Amino acid sequence: MSWRGSTTVSDRIFACLPYLLPLIEVFVFGRFLLAEFPPLQLLFLPLLPLLRIYYGVRYAGLIIFFALWLLVVRNEKISHFIRFNTMQAILLDIIIFLFSILTDLVGLVPSSGFAIQTLYTTIFIGVVAAVAYSVIQSLLGRYAEIPAVSDAVYMQVR
Repeated sequence: MSWRGSTTVSDRIFACLPYLLPLIEVFVFGRFLLAEFPPLQLLFLPLLPLLRIYYGVRYAGLIIFFALWLLVVRNEKISHFIRFNTMQAILLDIIIFLFSILTDLVGLVPSSGFAIQTLYTTIFIGVVAAVAYSVIQSLLGRYAEIPAVSDAVYMQVR
């Protein structure tokens, strides 16, 4: 849906960039799936330099989170399309954080190895699918409608 006007090619590209944040954050959850299917690692090979920088800089996630929030989402001079996609990427990142708390709680249960692996793989596949869908929709110039997440984004982005 492009109800706020047409989008330029540069808007479409800039709208895709914030989705790197949840993709990098969810990479930790993919360790079981990527170990079982090594050819899938090739898809994520371009992310390795970003992963090294991200996990090499202390508090990089927090810095990027607040930079996107303050400099992009709250800046009304930036197009609605970019702000919408940035906020949606931030919310996906928050969802990943909440799932990490859930996996920590499940990990406290004795002999929960299979449950942890299943939960990690499900979270990884779900977030990667949401990011892929959002990036494709953004490149097409459409608003990516993810149930519940997009509704929360519309409440935040005016």
